[in-house]
Amino acid sequence: MNLYEKIKNNEEKISLVGLGYVGMPIAVAFAKKVDVIGFDISKEKVELYKKGIDPTKEVGDDVIKQTTVEFTADESKLKEAKFHIVAVPTPVNADHTPDLKPVESASRTVGRNLTKGSIVVFESTVYLGVTEEICIPILEKESGMKCGEDFKVGYSPERINPGDKVHRLETIVKVVSGMDGESLDIIAKVYELVVDAGVHRSESIKVAEAAKVIENSQRDINIAFMNELSIIFNKMGIDTKAVLKAAGTKWNFLNFFPGLVGGHCIGVDPYYLTYKAEQLGYHSQIILSGRRINDDMGKYVVENLIKNLIKADVPVKDAKVAILGFTFKENCPDTRNTRVIDIVNELKEYGINPMIADPEADAEEAKHEYGIVLDSIEDIKGMDAMVVAVGHDQFLKFTQKDFNKMFKEGTNESKVLLDIKGTLDRKEYESTGYKYWRL
Repeated sequence: MNLYEKIKNNEEKISLVGLGYVGMPIAVAFAKKVDVIGFDISKEKVELYKKGIDPTKEVGDDVIKQTTVEFTADESKLKEAKFHIVAVPTPVNADHTPDLKPVESASRTVGRNLTKGSIVVFESTVYLGVTEEICIPILEKESGMKCGEDFKVGYSPERINPGDKVHRLETIVKVVSGMDGESLDIIAKVYELVVDAGVHRSESIKVAEAAKVIENSQRDINIAFMNELSIIFNKMGIDTKAVLKAAGTKWNFLNFFPGLVGGHCIGVDPYYLTYKAEQLGYHSQIILSGRRINDDMGKYVVENLIKNLIKADVPVKDAKVAILGFTFKENCPDTRNTRVIDIVNELKEYGINPMIADPEADAEEAKHEYGIVLDSIEDIKGMDAMVVAVGHDQFLKFTQKDFNKMFKEGTNESKVLLDIKGTLDRKEYESTGYKYWRL
């Protein structure tokens, strides 16, 4: 009886190391079929899960209350598992180089508690070679065991889309890889327990690592193209959304839209790929160009906000500006690598300290990561300008009457409204005199 069969028969356990937006849904999914230990270094997060509270909002409190996952912050519990899935974040440093500290720390934790015959699967975004060249040596050092003889490793890139209730772990084809045929077969069969869409068996760990970083690099480049188009069309005085609507009538036109590009994947993965390319002596042309465009969009947004304040005869310094939305995407509490912070910082350069409201955002995370104290929507009054930065469902329900309550008294001609995601009816606001602008 191999490891897969023992897991299936509840004779061995699976562990999830890292219970964030990615790890926790995986743990919950597996717990419906097998025995699962959910480990996180954050005692506070673990206590919330034990109380049936889902701070990520990915599966909801009811699911957490009912799950059989054994949540723990005690790393020694990992000794009870034979199949370990590492799903910790892999951010980038301020200089855009990969920050591997979380995955290295997780490798040390797993290594200290590794037992003979185990398999370790990494899901964290990495550049090509990290699993074999960095993680395996750490596992060997901490465990005192030999990879390939005493334990084996694999890599399976996470594809979970935070806040997306349609494309979930179960419905997305899972790319899997193993260091040899035996480990690949076991890893594939274990994931097949929960992934209804099936698995794709990669021919090597490096192929699976590469697949992950190019998926989001491709998306990043396409959005960068849209952002560049929006800059060009803005200069031409035509609406980007109208152009894309027209172009989208062709069967093979790719439906991408301009916007701020943040989050733990799209704004990060390209830098992992180009970092490795630089090590090999190749300087990226297209990928880094796309990154530069996307990284500069916050500044571009603020430049247009300032222009519209001037058109509205509003003094720029100390202008009252409110931003609706601080998360990296709609209907998700995650503020990691949100590019809304670029708008905030750029406004401060002009002497403007904006109010920021986001009922979906993790307020503690926003305060801890960025020093941002979120305001309530009810407190937003007397504004000169409003920036709808994130397309939360709650914001989509706002009418012109709702916005009017947030603006200062006066004519519509003095009201500046920026609609970053293009979620509002442009003609409605322009026809009533608003200084309306969108990408």
